[in-house]
Amino acid sequence: MRKIIVITMITLDGVMQAPGGPEEDTSSGFKYGGWTAPFSNDNGSDFFQKNMQPAEYLLGRKTFEIFASYWPQHKDIWPGINYGMKYVLSNTLEKSDWKNTTFLKNLTDIKKLKDSNGSDLHVWGSGKLIQLLMKNDLVDEFRLVTYPLTLGQGQKLFAEGTIPATFKLTESTTTPSGVVMANYKRAGEVKTGTVGG
Repeated sequence: MRKIIVITMITLDGVMQAPGGPEEDTSSGFKYGGWTAPFSNDNGSDFFQKNMQPAEYLLGRKTFEIFASYWPQHKDIWPGINYGMKYVLSNTLEKSDWKNTTFLKNLTDIKKLKDSNGSDLHVWGSGKLIQLLMKNDLVDEFRLVTYPLTLGQGQKLFAEGTIPATFKLTESTTTPSGVVMANYKRAGEVKTGTVGG
């Protein structure tokens, strides 16, 4: 069985929309695209180099289209995304010129993929897909890069798909400007009790 690993950049208020540039995703009037840029020279390269190693990818349609329009022309920056198998959840797309791309139609296809033999699946971006995965308890690990700013608007990572769950911190680092990079693995159900009782 494969693990599904969500790798994403978020703000303190949980926004994950358009971290890479102003035109990346302007849906719902989002005007803060590229909010990670001021931190781009801030010693987080080890985290990104590690997570940009060759892998297999599970992507939503919108993120796939953004990636397909950019990464084939920038192979020197992230060769892994070009050569790794890309599984894309879409009801509208059925083919692509970007090599190593397969399209999935529904949750059943994702479950079959997760239950198959092969590499772990890395999910980048893909907010709606992540909500579906969380709702169905299919996320095994989060690798979050949290930036020290709030935006007050935009698509959030932990939204309507979030279920009660616990996670174990397995690795973390903080850059000089306060960007926190942390890996969390699924650790079971939520337990409650009385503090001090």
